[in-house]
Amino acid sequence: MIDRKAERTVLRRLLSANTVVAILGARQVGKTTLARSYLEHQSRPSTHFDLERAQDLAQLEDPELALGGLRGTVVLDEIQRRPELFPTLRVLVDRPRNPVRFLVLGSASPELLRQSSESLAGRIAYHELSGFTLDEVGIEKLDRLWQRGGFPRSYTANSNAKSYAWRENFIRTFLERDLPQLGFRFSAGTLERFWAMLAHYHGQVWNASEFARAFGVSHHVTRRYLDALQATFMVRVLQPWFENIGKRQVKSPKVYVRDSGLLHCLLELQSLRDLERHPKVGASWEGFMLEAVIHQLGVEGRRCYFWRTHTGAELDLLVTHGRKRYGFEIKRTTAPRVTPSMRSALDDLALVRLDVIHAGTETFPLAKKIRAVAATRLLADLKPLAR
Repeated sequence: MIDRKAERTVLRRLLSANTVVAILGARQVGKTTLARSYLEHQSRPSTHFDLERAQDLAQLEDPELALGGLRGTVVLDEIQRRPELFPTLRVLVDRPRNPVRFLVLGSASPELLRQSSESLAGRIAYHELSGFTLDEVGIEKLDRLWQRGGFPRSYTANSNAKSYAWRENFIRTFLERDLPQLGFRFSAGTLERFWAMLAHYHGQVWNASEFARAFGVSHHVTRRYLDALQATFMVRVLQPWFENIGKRQVKSPKVYVRDSGLLHCLLELQSLRDLERHPKVGASWEGFMLEAVIHQLGVEGRRCYFWRTHTGAELDLLVTHGRKRYGFEIKRTTAPRVTPSMRSALDDLALVRLDVIHAGTETFPLAKKIRAVAATRLLADLKPLAR
């Protein structure tokens, strides 16, 4: 198993500054493994409650009694199964000379976020855990990570066939068991069809009416399907950036399947050869590199946008940092060039710079404020934005 040292460092920093830390992320992404790794590397006493185990749930029937005498670090795994614990946590962390830090792990339900924000406002810090990233697996494993995605069991499987089989099983289990446990009451078969259809629209502007016609329901229903997949970290809904610049701009979001391995499974692409021959190869590469850039910059999703005008000018990713704006174009080519669309984005959005992420091996300037950044040089040439 890959040691997630950087994530452990982030967790240590958050727990040193906050009485409650929530690690949120998709099912099977490694939240429990990260928590156990953190506990193994620190000397404080610790207690772990798995809220999917009947024995642990029974111990928490009287949560104040069960948790009140503990010290060190207390882990509450799959916290969305007992959101009523949050008021108790507020009482415990507000004690004088509080002797405990709470680490709560959740698969991101709206109930989880609502309860924690109401009960623990000012006391809780959030951290989103993704699958394996380029800095964890090494840039030389870029193609493998792109093909298999970042879920640990998919990435580390000892064959492509076993990786693909794991993803098929994950999708089935997620739809049939995990989503209902999170409070989403949809037909597993219908949502599987929706997710597969969404994979074919990966990287495109969301069109609720088109999906509604395909499923014979209202656009409000298809939006609820999309919201469920977004809330569980399966889909990224990238919001549009628009402002008064004298041009008509697109105001609907773009949608991406966040994990490239799941995208390829939904598209029934079992090998890198299958992927490279598929018409969605460019869109797959765009989504994969978009996630890599967001992670490398160390920015949060709410600071990330795309931009497009009705005359054809567009930008794949716009990142805001204070008053500064950074632009990114993603091209699956080894010979990127400056386009009129890039110049329009640079001028209209007043970008600090525009980076073109490409599939070649060299990073070099293309024009003033525009440079080509090789995907294989991403970790070296794309610096995180200062927090």
